[in-house]
Amino acid sequence: MPASSDLVATLVANPQQPVLTEALLAAAVKALGQETEPVVLASGIAADLILPAHPSRTGVEAALRDLLGDAPVDIIVQPLEGRRKHLFLADMDSTMIGQECIDELADYVGLKAEVSEITERAMRGEIAFEPALRERVALLKGLPVAVVDEIIASRISLTPGGSTLVQTMRANGAYTCLVSGGFTLFTGPIAHKIGFHEHRSNHLIVDGGKLAGMVEEPILGREAKLATLIELRTRFGLSHQDTMAVGDGANDLSMLGEAGLGVAYHAKPAVAAAAHARVDHGDLTTLLYAQGYRGEDFLAT
Repeated sequence: MPASSDLVATLVANPQQPVLTEALLAAAVKALGQETEPVVLASGIAADLILPAHPSRTGVEAALRDLLGDAPVDIIVQPLEGRRKHLFLADMDSTMIGQECIDELADYVGLKAEVSEITERAMRGEIAFEPALRERVALLKGLPVAVVDEIIASRISLTPGGSTLVQTMRANGAYTCLVSGGFTLFTGPIAHKIGFHEHRSNHLIVDGGKLAGMVEEPILGREAKLATLIELRTRFGLSHQDTMAVGDGANDLSMLGEAGLGVAYHAKPAVAAAAHARVDHGDLTTLLYAQGYRGEDFLAT
C-alpha cells in the first residue's frame, strides 16, 4: 500500500505520436533520483514514475519539464494514494467535443465571427460568462431549433479518447457527469453518445419551433459547475480526493480547483496555469493513465 507521502509522475504522449522511448524514460528516472520506480502503462505512450516520500510536487514537475524540453509529453504529478477516481465531471465545448456549439449555431445566421469573439473573451476570463452568454443567445433569435440536429450530425466531432475515458471509468464504478455552460439541446445527445450518466447545462427558450433569443435563468456557469461537483460528491459520500474534473475555460476554474484532480485540457493559458494538471499534447485517455490504468485496461468503444 502506498505511503501517504508517495508521489507519482505520469508521463503521457499522444497515442498518434508515441515518443515516450525507453531512453527518455531512463533519463527521467535518472533526473529524479535512483529511488524512482518506473512502471510502463502503454509502450511508447505512457509511464508512471513512483517517487517514495518525495517532498515537492512542484519540484518534480519542474525537473521533468526541464528534462523533456519541447518533447510532446504531458506530465501529471500527484499523490499516489487515492489517484483512482470515483466521480468525473467534464466540460463539453472544446473539451469533450472539438467545437463551441454556440459558435456553430451563430454560423447559421452569419454571425460566427462576432459570436466567436465573445466566446473567446469569456473563456479567457476577460468578460463574465453569464452576460456574455445572454448577449450571444440574443443574436440567435429566430433560428429554427431543427438546425441543432443537423449541426450535431455534420459539425460536431467527439474529442479523441473521450468515449474510452468515460466508458472505462464507468466500468470501474465511477459516476460521470457532463456539465456545460452550453445548452441541453446539445448536451443531451452528446452525453448519450459518449456514455455519461447524466448531463447538466442551460435551457434555451423556444417559441414556435424557433429560438426566442433568451436562456432560462439562472444560468449554469462557473459557480453552478462547482455546486454540481459538491452536490454529487456529497450524494455519493465521496472524499475530495475521489473526484476529477476536466475543462478548458475560465468558467471551469472553480470546478477544477475543487476536484481532487482538476485537469486543464488543451486550455486557455490562464486556465492551464491555475489547474492541478494540464494536458497539452495527449488525447482524453491521458486522464486514464493519470489514474494508473494501463492501455489493456481501456474499454474499447
